[in-house]
Amino acid sequence: METQSKREILAASPLFDNLLPAELTMLAELFSLRDYAASDIVFNEGDVGDSVYVIAEGTVEVQRKTAQGKIAVIATLDAPQFFGEMSLIDKEYRSATIRAKTKTRLLQLTNENLHIFAKNYRNGFTWVVVNIARMLSSRLREVNRRLSEKS
Repeated sequence: METQSKREILAASPLFDNLLPAELTMLAELFSLRDYAASDIVFNEGDVGDSVYVIAEGTVEVQRKTAQGKIAVIATLDAPQFFGEMSLIDKEYRSATIRAKTKTRLLQLTNENLHIFAKNYRNGFTWVVVNIARMLSSRLREVNRRLSEKS
């Protein structure tokens, strides 16, 4: 996949809202392309995390183990959504399993490459962190809403 195509995908993702064209171009060069068949696991709950992923094509499921040990699908994500961002913030283990629901193409940015970007584009890096915070806040609000509906 060419840098220009990657750049267009990244520009459509809420993770990169407010970034300048030059910043998107550098990020496109830092992202790696990963392809998954339907049912492939991208990563498992409990794995060490070091990357964020942007969905270029396809659909993934976010899964968690229940207290009874069953697998529950807690979200379905499509292009140009992203996942895995929590590991870039807190450096903890993955909180969920990500499984490709369909044939899926992902763009992967490692923590190391994010730091390369940060050294070159401090303002762009700040926007990425702000956008991650916005998404985490939105997801927390959704969990709070669901919990209040169960009460």
